[in-house]
Amino acid sequence: MASLFRTHFRLACTSIKENRTRSFLTCLGIAIGIASIILILSLTGSVSNLISREVADVGSDLIVVRPSTTKDSVTTIIEELTSSNSFEKSNLALSDVNSIQKIEEVKAVAPIAVAHGTITNEDNTVASAIILGTNPDLNVIEPLALRYGTFLTDKNKDNAVVIGQMLSLLLYNTSNPVGRTLKYHGKTFMIIGVLEEIKDTINFNNVDYNNALIMDANLLEELMGSLQVQQINVRVSNTDSLGPVAEAITATLTESKMGDTNFTVAYGSDITHPASAMLNIISGMLAIVAGISLVVGGIGVMNIMLVSVAERTHEIGIRKAVGASFGNILTQFMFEALILSILGGFLGVVLGYILALFVSVITPFTPYISWQILLTTLCTTVAVGIIFGIYPALKAANKNPIESLKHYR
Repeated sequence: MASLFRTHFRLACTSIKENRTRSFLTCLGIAIGIASIILILSLTGSVSNLISREVADVGSDLIVVRPSTTKDSVTTIIEELTSSNSFEKSNLALSDVNSIQKIEEVKAVAPIAVAHGTITNEDNTVASAIILGTNPDLNVIEPLALRYGTFLTDKNKDNAVVIGQMLSLLLYNTSNPVGRTLKYHGKTFMIIGVLEEIKDTINFNNVDYNNALIMDANLLEELMGSLQVQQINVRVSNTDSLGPVAEAITATLTESKMGDTNFTVAYGSDITHPASAMLNIISGMLAIVAGISLVVGGIGVMNIMLVSVAERTHEIGIRKAVGASFGNILTQFMFEALILSILGGFLGVVLGYILALFVSVITPFTPYISWQILLTTLCTTVAVGIIFGIYPALKAANKNPIESLKHYR
């Protein structure tokens, strides 16, 4: 049996070598589809690892409270992406922060309330700037590196703000505007700190700190009239109390909201769930597009195999005449289709990671390589070879030996 398989493999390789150009073009069709899948999986894995690593760096004693929905994640995410204000439906409020602060074993609580508005100074204006309403505890829960100045404190929070590095350059054309003033909603604020530039702009808070103005959440609510809280971050005294504190938060908020449980309390790996869900949906949609190109490549394999069967009809007749069985012919052509597909798969892996490296140069995402991605690629290429090679192989195996012997190229 092993000798028979070696013979089939040798015959398949010989046939491919005899038609190098068309074999290469066929493999290229498969490679494009595989490269697309590799690129998608690599970048998705990179973003997912980035968020997971950030959560791990922040600490294992973190609890996150977010608004939830009874709708499926696809519908929710699409609504959030198309809505002009994705926080209008949040049922979290600043009063919830006060309720959580009273729970035993809670070390720090910080709201994340994002708004957009126009910021001005004597020279420049930034329209639709990111306004982050929070409190001094944010720097305890998620220490933000400051390039200049200090963070918000209980003493200065009423008229002070901290801004991101990019926003500083847009407003003042300098990275150190500490001590200067700006206006938001008709009120003048003094800049007391500038954040260090953050290279990884994706985070579990969903805030671009480089372009954000950070101010006290209570003051932001006074200026805007009302404020929806996107998220509440909670740091506990020790990791052993994570579960009990999470349960206490759930009970406290349920009671204060008169039984409304339209919120989630997450800790550990569950903190990254919303971002992971969005990544899964985006990668799924992109994978469908990549799958279409892979199907086109598979059709190319089928087409070239049908041409090969037509060209080798006489050879098939001779093989059958000397005793080759239906299974022998079927296996021979299936081997050829699989080899073409697997060669295209290997070429696609190389091409995909080259593209991922190129993308990493212009984005903060490093290529992500794992055995799961390589296994997925192998299974996909084998499946393409079998699915699109079976019909030509059956057509070859079903040929009448007498009719085949009459056929000449």
